[in-house]
Amino acid sequence: MYPRPTKCMPPIVHPTKCCTQFTSQEVVVPHIHPSHNTLVNHTNVKHVHYFPQTQSVVNETSNQQFFGGAQQYPTQVGGAGYPGQRRLPRSSSRC
Repeated sequence: MYPRPTKCMPPIVHPTKCCTQFTSQEVVVPHIHPSHNTLVNHTNVKHVHYFPQTQSVVNETSNQQFFGGAQQYPTQVGGAGYPGQRRLPRSSSRC
């Protein structure tokens, strides 16, 4: 016997089997939230005005010399007197 030739049948196509492969990666997105701090150093200058007062005392003394009466000094010449001499008015009453 001779071998018979092999028959070939039409292929049977099955539905496609779907296989999913996952890959992952990290992506960093920077979010910047800026802030600013201000330190305020405040100086308050208070101008205080003073009005000091001083006091002084002046004690004055005056001096007067009078020559009264009819005394005659040998060095006097008619009507002349000592420097700074003040003549008193004559009194009109007679004793």
